Amino acid sequence: MYRFGLVLLGLLAVADLATPVMTDGEHPPMSIAIGGAVVGLISLVLVGYAWRGKRWALAPLITLRLASALLAVPAFFATDVPAAAVAAAGVGVAATIVGVMAVLLPKRELVSAR
Repeated sequence: MYRFGLVLLGLLAVADLATPVMTDGEHPPMSIAIGGAVVGLISLVLVGYAWRGKRWALAPLITLRLASALLAVPAFFATDVPAAAVAAAGVGVAATIVGVMAVLLPKRELVSAR
């Protein structure tokens, strides 16, 4: 589950990196898109450290991914946001929650029958 969570959070970080080239400048605003890209880049670096077993990278990674999800929340309340952008924001928020939960869940080891 841990690696699945890291892969999911990494994919979300890559999506954040692509946001500035996919925006029309209004949905999301370019400043939000660039901020999200910076968060995505830092997140990718932290995913790399966490993948190699550096547990210290988890707290900032989770914090950045949750901050990125919070940047998407205004899409649900702002007027004139295209339906595709609202759907993408919803998928991103849900995937962030799943990724964070997968990273935080403890390992379950199989107990052999004796």
